[in-house]
Amino acid sequence: MEKFIQDTLNVTGISLSPRQVKAFLVYEEELISWNEKFNLTAIREPEGIRTKHFLDSLTVFSEIGLPFNGRIIDIGTGAGFPGIALKIVAPEARLTLVESVGKKAEFCRHMVEILGLQNVDVLTNRAEEIGITAGHRETYDWAVARAVASMPVLAEYLLPLVKVGGAVLAQKGESAHAEVQHAEKAIRILGGKLRRVTRVALPGVADERYLVVIDKQAATPPQYPRGTGIPAKKPL
Repeated sequence: MEKFIQDTLNVTGISLSPRQVKAFLVYEEELISWNEKFNLTAIREPEGIRTKHFLDSLTVFSEIGLPFNGRIIDIGTGAGFPGIALKIVAPEARLTLVESVGKKAEFCRHMVEILGLQNVDVLTNRAEEIGITAGHRETYDWAVARAVASMPVLAEYLLPLVKVGGAVLAQKGESAHAEVQHAEKAIRILGGKLRRVTRVALPGVADERYLVVIDKQAATPPQYPRGTGIPAKKPL
């Protein structure tokens, strides 16, 4: 765990408290335990979990900034990444996790309970449903997602959730720049404007990683997001 603590400081500038380190250890143990019964994540070794899940999630703070006490929604959170990792470090944040796969959502609820996290909602829904729901539509400061869909599709999932003045953050791989180009029309239609694409380097990881940040500059037209499955089948 010492390597994770040092890597976190080196990569993100975040100095983890003993309480936060303990929370990550519990998270890791539970993830490994649940993975024996359910396929929550393909990464199953402690070192991989710490770098490719925990530290990768925490790189988001290079854009969101700390301290953070706003509203954030994580779409397609899977086993809680990046959302739960962010909440451990920013306990004042108000977090909504959205995961359509029941077992993964159940694991997230389990982690919220055993870590004693406050102001966290876990929803077993599709992004398209949440995006048209009062109390969620255009109410968040940040909407984040990691490895969920291509950028044109992701823009339609995330931008309707963010209030004007808020922002969207997508964690992407080597195709980030090409995806952003393909998403230019969708981003414009949905009220967004690209802020920047930033490369992230994780120790010992050769894969390219990027943070794509899109500012919400205008209200999303009411017909978006379209119905369940349509954004993926017919991207804007």
